[in-house]
Amino acid sequence: MDVLSTGPDGPTPDELAAIEDEWPVIAAELELTGAEIAVLNAHPHPTELDWRRLRRAERRVARETTEWLARTARAPRPTARRAS
Repeated sequence: MDVLSTGPDGPTPDELAAIEDEWPVIAAELELTGAEIAVLNAHPHPTELDWRRLRRAERRVARETTEWLARTARAPRPTARRAS
């Protein structure tokens, strides 16, 4: 999805549907960010559990992104409207 062009009433139903469809990727990326922060803040050094969490989060992002791209590729694309 491109930049949201929200009006005074907020996002359109189509934009909300696109966000909902992409939400598993967004959630996976948030989990990855949390794992990266934990590794960076680990003192004196990251534990094996920290590294495992990071690898699991990376795999989830890859999986969710792949699934989202497959769904997006199968979905019909809206036709562009031309101004007359």
